[in-house]
Amino acid sequence: MLNLTPELIILILVVIMALSFDFINGFHDTANAIATSVSTRALSPRTAIIIASMFNLIGALTYTGVAKTIGGDIVDPFKLENGLVVVLAALTSAILWNLITWWFGIPSSSSHALIGGVAGAGVGAAGIHGINWVGFTKIIQALIVSPIIAFALGFIVIKIVSMIVANMPYHKTNRNFRMLQVLSASWQSFSHGANDAQKTMGIITLALITGGFLQSGPEMEIPLWVKFSAAIAMALGTSFGGWRIIKTLGGKIMKIRPISGFSADITSALIITIFTMFKLPVSTTHVISSAIMGVGASQKLSAVKWGLAGRILVTWVITLPATGLLAAACYHVFDVFL
Repeated sequence: MLNLTPELIILILVVIMALSFDFINGFHDTANAIATSVSTRALSPRTAIIIASMFNLIGALTYTGVAKTIGGDIVDPFKLENGLVVVLAALTSAILWNLITWWFGIPSSSSHALIGGVAGAGVGAAGIHGINWVGFTKIIQALIVSPIIAFALGFIVIKIVSMIVANMPYHKTNRNFRMLQVLSASWQSFSHGANDAQKTMGIITLALITGGFLQSGPEMEIPLWVKFSAAIAMALGTSFGGWRIIKTLGGKIMKIRPISGFSADITSALIITIFTMFKLPVSTTHVISSAIMGVGASQKLSAVKWGLAGRILVTWVITLPATGLLAAACYHVFDVFL
């Protein structure tokens, strides 16, 4: 008979919360992968969500490097006396932030929310010494650099693609790029699952290590049940869609045509895939939004609605500190009762 120790009960709660975060991440970030293809009518909303769900699932089962980074590079598991409560507080903070920004239709970063939550809860539990500063700095650098690269590359890609099709009739260009957007949306969904679902795998792995249920080390493998449960939770969340954010990314930042949607998609999918191969978590929201802005800016600066872009940027900047503070507060509340 299963011995329900306090640690095991908290672990079960953490797993439920982590999979809930993954589910919310799925419908919160669905817009990232399919907003441009839906807005240009390359795909119907129903078809786009089916494609996104399927390729998110495949991507989530393909890699594990980001999961290991999240599980060991933000906080030092062995410096946390109450590590399971740290993870629970981090997840609570990230879920609350995701729901708030989803409700207002702001494409904030689930990655920033989770990473900020883990760091804040770690500081709440063990002070600044609870942070693995080398690994945490590496992660922050990836989060900052990736959208900058996406903006620049999006600017370049649309220029190159426009030159290639310069002499092609307008209606033919639109038809061809709508077909290509099916492929680019599929790749983008795959890259999203490969990077974002691993963050949940990493947070569950961190809970298993801090709770003494899994040994850490260079040869550590992510348990199979963790991989499948995180992948399925994200795919299910994706199937529900995120229509509020689709409206923002799909038309409010700039007017998207098939050629610009395709250029933004392949730009962001390429960058997310490369960072995933280097085992670095990135914000898919930031990368995709920046790619769209870069594509729009290459046509003319006025094509981008910079007021909304500025609002999104402010959300990007405040997410890490906001979720960090919220997670630290959650930790101290949970620590009293758990």
